Amino acid sequence: MFAKLEGLEKRYMQLEQDLAQPEIFNDQEQYRKLTKAHADLRDVVEAFRRHRAFAQDMEDNRLLLQDADPDIRHMAQEEIRNAQEELPRIEHELKLLLLPKDPLDEKNTILEIRAGTGGEEAALFAGDLLRMYCRYAETRNWKVEIMSESPSDSGGYKEVICLICGDRVYSHLKFEAGTHRVQRVPATEAQGRIHTSAATVAVMAEAEEVDVDIRPEDLRIDIYRASGAGGQHVNKTESAIRITHIPTNTVVTCQDERSQHKNKARAMKVLASRILAAEQEKQNSRLSADRKAQVGSGGRSERIRTYNCPQGRCTDHRINLTLYSLDRIMEGEVSALLDALSAHAQAEALKSQADSLS
Repeated sequence: MFAKLEGLEKRYMQLEQDLAQPEIFNDQEQYRKLTKAHADLRDVVEAFRRHRAFAQDMEDNRLLLQDADPDIRHMAQEEIRNAQEELPRIEHELKLLLLPKDPLDEKNTILEIRAGTGGEEAALFAGDLLRMYCRYAETRNWKVEIMSESPSDSGGYKEVICLICGDRVYSHLKFEAGTHRVQRVPATEAQGRIHTSAATVAVMAEAEEVDVDIRPEDLRIDIYRASGAGGQHVNKTESAIRITHIPTNTVVTCQDERSQHKNKARAMKVLASRILAAEQEKQNSRLSADRKAQVGSGGRSERIRTYNCPQGRCTDHRINLTLYSLDRIMEGEVSALLDALSAHAQAEALKSQADSLS
């Protein structure tokens, strides 16, 4: 590991020299590439340098243990003890930093939430999940744009798709994909019985043109009149778009905008991201046999997380984590859940890496 770290440090120092050359500023594309490569290495190089400094301090202080002055010996013992505590922590940090990066982590995210089992109550829960993610996005200064929505009669959502833009959005939200289950007493329940409903969440990295090659001849585009709320406009203008990607039979519809061109642009963005997610899932399935599809059928029995309102409890079943702060979680305070899921994924990756080396 340390031989690899030394190589990375040399690369980091070479990048610093390259960035200091005056002519590099004349080539903005090259400058951006070098700046990104330099930034990608910064954390691991700084951790490696901290580790080396503590290791050197420990060696220097071991020599001082032979000093005639008892105060110096005592100081040396304290410094050695401090280094012995810090070195394992930094080594663990380095192992995490050396894990292969998910190439999608820095991308923006398309979030799809659909009501599952439970009728109108499931649609209301889908709306609650959207609000939860929007509140969380606010705390991180992310921008949320609703791309497509299908409201329910009770004020929830049968389906809602939004684009979330900001710093490393996908890396934070990628573990939210799956079936979310809620247990609560619906407002329409006269006898106070607890009902169980579900909603599915799909998390897809926003695809760019370089990520997905979509040929025009592989698309079938249908134009039709929008339906639902919107006054006279929806009855007169054929602005709604349905795009079908024939090779994968992926279908996307968009009717939220008055402009046919805007609806087509939004639908194409969702289509590209779905195709990218499907391709990524195929690759992951080949690499990891136990990797499952993001979203199940939306049934009550399939769930990654349960929100139990009577008990104020939120349980993530993948890592057996239960938090009794449901009110705050539904207000967007989901960092504890997301951090725990990320830590679990890192621990599994480290274990897999160790198994492959043994």
